[in-house]
Amino acid sequence: MKERFDVSGMTCASCQANVQKAVEKLGVDFVNVNLISETMTVSYDDGKISENDIIKAVEKIGYGAKPKNKKNLKENNKTFDEEKIVKNRLIISFIFLIPLMYVSMGHMINLPLPHFLMGARGSVNFAFLQFLLTLPIVFVNRIFYISGFKALFNKASNMDTLVGLGSFAALIYGIFAIMRMAYGLGFEKFEIVENYRHNLYFESSAMILTLITLGKYFEKKSKGQTKKSLESLMDLAPKKARILKDKKEVEILVEDLKKGDLILVRPGEAIPVDGIVKEGSSLVDESAITGESIPVNKDIGDEVISATLNKQGSFIFEATKVGEDTTLSKIIELVNQANETKAPIAKLADKISAIFVPTVMIISLITFVVWMILGYGFEFSLNFAISVLVISCPCALGLATPMAIMVATGKSAQFGLLFKNAENLENLHKVDTILLDKTGTITEGKPQVTDIISEIDENEFIKIASSIENNSEHPLSHAISEYAKAKNIQAKNIEDFEAISGKGIKAKYENKIYYGGNISLMKEKNIDLKSYEKKADIFSNEGKTSMYFADEKKVIGIIAVQDKPKNLSKIAIDEMKKMGYEVRMITGDNEKTAEAIKNALNIDEKYAEVLPQDKEKEIKNLQKLGKKVLMVGDGINDAPALARSDVSMAIGNGTDVAIESADIILINNNILDIVSALKLSKSTIKIIKENLFWAFFYNIIGIPLAAGLLYPAFGLKLSPMFGAFAMSFSSIFVCLNSLRLRKFKANFENEEKIKEEIEKEKNKNIKEKKMNELNKMIVKVNQMSCNHCKNRVEEILKNISGIENAEVNLDEKLAEVDYFGAIDENEIKEKINDAGYEFVGIEYK
Repeated sequence: MKERFDVSGMTCASCQANVQKAVEKLGVDFVNVNLISETMTVSYDDGKISENDIIKAVEKIGYGAKPKNKKNLKENNKTFDEEKIVKNRLIISFIFLIPLMYVSMGHMINLPLPHFLMGARGSVNFAFLQFLLTLPIVFVNRIFYISGFKALFNKASNMDTLVGLGSFAALIYGIFAIMRMAYGLGFEKFEIVENYRHNLYFESSAMILTLITLGKYFEKKSKGQTKKSLESLMDLAPKKARILKDKKEVEILVEDLKKGDLILVRPGEAIPVDGIVKEGSSLVDESAITGESIPVNKDIGDEVISATLNKQGSFIFEATKVGEDTTLSKIIELVNQANETKAPIAKLADKISAIFVPTVMIISLITFVVWMILGYGFEFSLNFAISVLVISCPCALGLATPMAIMVATGKSAQFGLLFKNAENLENLHKVDTILLDKTGTITEGKPQVTDIISEIDENEFIKIASSIENNSEHPLSHAISEYAKAKNIQAKNIEDFEAISGKGIKAKYENKIYYGGNISLMKEKNIDLKSYEKKADIFSNEGKTSMYFADEKKVIGIIAVQDKPKNLSKIAIDEMKKMGYEVRMITGDNEKTAEAIKNALNIDEKYAEVLPQDKEKEIKNLQKLGKKVLMVGDGINDAPALARSDVSMAIGNGTDVAIESADIILINNNILDIVSALKLSKSTIKIIKENLFWAFFYNIIGIPLAAGLLYPAFGLKLSPMFGAFAMSFSSIFVCLNSLRLRKFKANFENEEKIKEEIEKEKNKNIKEKKMNELNKMIVKVNQMSCNHCKNRVEEILKNISGIENAEVNLDEKLAEVDYFGAIDENEIKEKINDAGYEFVGIEYK
């Protein structure tokens, strides 16, 4: 089984490595510990290992563990509370550190000191006051001692061990110095008093703890900022919902909602769970989930998504996904999973962290011994040994990768990009070849009528074609039916409908047999093709599919249908090629159609007439050539290819199987998101490399300097206080550098063109929606005087194609009309005027 745990007490990469090692020793199948989110994911055989065994193994080495609460993800985030605790510790530390530094170092810049602290006779007072000011700082930051020494005794040394040892050594030496000064005063050996008076280390002990706490505070603050994008999603989901029960409104908690509940949503309210609209309509802002800023129309039968915002009307919807099944919950879960996994680049840091602290402790001991042997004295040698301990903290090393990954995955969720794990985020920047499935990825996945050629009246031809195609489920038939509906051409009832597998259909229309289908059907029925075959070839070279329509003797016309490329496909492919990627297309379509789309979109290579089971083979062949392949698809038949590729993406409105098989999910159906994902991956890896370089470079330079390697030649030495400051700064640098990803923008080269195409797409969607929904208008008519006039005008309007209903108001001289699609205003005007009434105008609602 697989289980997630919250882990407490981790402060650095060594802690992470210690916890991982302790759990691995139990014989689990898999364990991954995340320092930033302070979580652990474990896969194990619950027949051999229990949850309690895992918790005990973690506790034994000085940390805490408990199963993660899945019900309320926000309860698991204690970053804010921890930040507050660390802030309080920091405030108390500075309250006592400022007077301590004044007492210990003020005299160096001629600041006045009270008389009882001055000279040899005031030396014990001088030292003891510093000790008293140091004690509160030591007490509030005692966690470093507790955690550090506990880890040391359990042979699992960590950052706190280094800080604790360095600070404790300075503190003990200070106490020893007070005793030596008391001895000197008692026996009037003033040279001993003077020597120790100038070599107290209380300020170093206090400063080390304060500066490390300062670094921890900035670290906690940065962690909180990395989680803000995720928290903003959580905050969008309301805590309560209004359901309809026995025709009454009842307010309940969102976690108590069940599938099938009818939920009422008013303007300005967030949608609590996923569902289907049952009553009413509205505009819904889905930007938090899809990244698309334009509100979406929602009518009866449309899906609504949890955590999206109702902008306009009230509506009632039926809950279809509740609890952990909602889109929001799945997004949060995927982002958490990505945060809690390790990118391959992090493995190097993990290996070093496992041996880092013991190595530093050995270097510190060697430093002390070497300087003692060289005859520099105890205090001098101790100074260098403490400096090595406090400058070598592995915090920056441990934060380098997970901090960047967490910021990137949080940012990607805002863009509508979901990385299933950190490995995919890293591997994406390694790909060199992008293989795009045609249907639904490059193209709309929805064929549209492009050309009509017929020897009879076009409207009559469309009526025949749409009537016989109306009973077919084929996508091409659907395209013809939609086209007829848009033209307000009503299909008629037919008889003797027959589907001819792989070729077309046959039906009786107005007592006459008609055929609709491909050229094979026409030849099989010995139908005269006339010159239509040549015209169909021209369409084929343009990437269009021709459907022949004929009576029993001859072809009466052809309709060309095409699955058009998406508005942004050409722009997105150009962006990919500018970035240096090789772009290829794979499709089951015929060679001519594929070639036409390849040329139109400037695609490097195509694979046409590929069977579903062979898509995966094509990827394998590319990989044999040494290519790193990114596969993008959306269908069931893409699943094997998605699984085979080095990295895979699924378009968000694709099938569940494709989404399950993919490494990255593009929630919004936007091909440009592929480019955004590629750029985000590159930016993230760049940040991680900068972080790791800084962490390694810092330690390579810092440790020799702290050990005094440059002292004999240049007289350079590093005090423990500056060592602590440098160590804290390295962690802060890594955090701030990672947070730069929060400002990530894809920065497309054709930004203006993209905005223009998005606006076109929006208008097209609105237009299509209006074609399929019931609209209202007011027709103003004069010279109506009685019920006979009323009935006559209503009858005229109802007989006009596309008008569903009409109701005349005699007093106001108007008719309220319900209609579908586009209406011919001239036809309304002519028919009303011909009937002896006066058409005044139309007002659309």
